[in-house]
Amino acid sequence: MTVPAKTIFVDQLISGQQFQDIFLVSKKVLAETKAGKPYLALALMDRSGEVEARVWDNAEHYETQAEEGHYVLVQAVAKPFREQMQLAISALQRVEDAAVDLADFLPTSARPLTEMALELEATLDAISDPALNKLLRTIFQGETLAKFQRAPAAKKMHHAYIGGLIEHTLSIIAMAHKAADHYRLIDRDMLVAGALLHDLAKIEEFDFSRPSFNYTDRGRLVGHLVLGVDLIRDAARQVPEIGAGQLDHLIHMVLSHHGQYAFGSPVLPMTPEAILLNQLDDIDAKMNFLQGLQAKMQGEGYQWSEYQRHLERYLYLRARGHEDEPRDDAANDPARLPTAEPPATRKKPPINQRQQTLF
Repeated sequence: MTVPAKTIFVDQLISGQQFQDIFLVSKKVLAETKAGKPYLALALMDRSGEVEARVWDNAEHYETQAEEGHYVLVQAVAKPFREQMQLAISALQRVEDAAVDLADFLPTSARPLTEMALELEATLDAISDPALNKLLRTIFQGETLAKFQRAPAAKKMHHAYIGGLIEHTLSIIAMAHKAADHYRLIDRDMLVAGALLHDLAKIEEFDFSRPSFNYTDRGRLVGHLVLGVDLIRDAARQVPEIGAGQLDHLIHMVLSHHGQYAFGSPVLPMTPEAILLNQLDDIDAKMNFLQGLQAKMQGEGYQWSEYQRHLERYLYLRARGHEDEPRDDAANDPARLPTAEPPATRKKPPINQRQQTLF
């Protein structure tokens, strides 16, 4: 089979558009209508996003072609459904991995990876504490370093793309330096070391060798907090210069950086550096999530997002089309925009689980 090059991406879909193109199957359910007729519910993705899809005819036949984690060539028409785009598929067939370009399916950081690698090297050079520097150099090398530069920082919510982990880490470090300049009680080297290591074990928690990102068995069973402690202790055995107190402080930052027991931390942050790391981590995750929502906006001006269950709120964001225009803070004050629909007028969906972190 000759496979055409991919030309249509999820973020380019237009209502009524008929097309043929390749997508990755990220979810699959063979279900039944109320009348008992089988249909296939799919989630299809590429590097630009994910879209729901349905196969209403010959569902059982096509179900064997559409395995999760594999590529399919679909013939479909894009239709709006409940204010979201959905594909009605008339035919599909399996496409072999070798026939696709992975760059079409793996979202990647907007920051060049080579640029971030240089910034990471400069960050390590700036650690003045000899023991911490040697520990970090022992860790950030070889396969660990290579994976760190490619891993996502999350499966879906924030920095969920190749290079997301190093981008997230460097962003926190940039804020950490400003905070250490402002608050003199902060041990800068310890804060930066904690930032470098807090999510490092996500290189083991996630499988990012192919779309879509998923948890490894160890990731689900153990989690990146405990895996991170193991990684640090293993490296520390090669660095006799590191003191027991320093090591405990660093491990405490990793274990407590989610900030609350409810969010998976076995201990609460108890040092200035741990408290600050938790706050900076949360800020960066949420801001990256908001940037992702903003990037999907159409039109101009401030707009309300859909209800965000994990944050328990609607979000009022300014469309990116205005980023390069002169700012008029009074004119753009959300409280003074009469065209905006207040969230109170929208029906809030039920919340099955209260969660206000993006970790």
